[in-house]
Amino acid sequence: MSLLDLNANLDLALDAAAPIDLAVGANANIAAPIEASVGANVLSLGSTAGAETVQGAAIHQGIVGDATATADQNSGITQGAGTTPTDGTQPVADTGTGGTSVATPGDALNGNLLNVNVNLNGDLNLAAPIDGAVAANANAAAPIDAAVSANVGSIDSSALAVSDQQAVIDQSIQGDATATGDQTSTIQQ
Repeated sequence: MSLLDLNANLDLALDAAAPIDLAVGANANIAAPIEASVGANVLSLGSTAGAETVQGAAIHQGIVGDATATADQNSGITQGAGTTPTDGTQPVADTGTGGTSVATPGDALNGNLLNVNVNLNGDLNLAAPIDGAVAANANAAAPIDAAVSANVGSIDSSALAVSDQQAVIDQSIQGDATATGDQTSTIQQ
């Protein structure tokens, strides 16, 4: 007779498949002319501060062509659900032989004090084919024009900043950017 009888049957199976297909195509022209001027007098008695910026920007942007990205993915994934025990080793509860049995004082000293029976069957099938293609054409221009002048703690002073910028930017994309990803995966687990 056992004081504690523990029977646990665990059958775990995990099948996971994650085919990911990605295609990105882009044409971009970016122009950001930035102009700034700052003049400041701080604790300056009778002082002048001046800042001037002059910016002329003539920007022409043109895109002729294609950015093409193609991702073809064919995934045939066959994953099994695992195997189960075929020998029939499942714990069987004692149903008795009919009638009632009477425990005697010596029965507590016979057998195991702790009877543990654990059957674990685990199966993991994992597949992750990933296919990607990226194509990009890009032009970027950022002419920056800035002037800063300052008087700090000065008396009867003059600060002057002048910044002059002429920017002529001509951006053009004439070609093709092509990316092709082709993946064929056949996975059987």
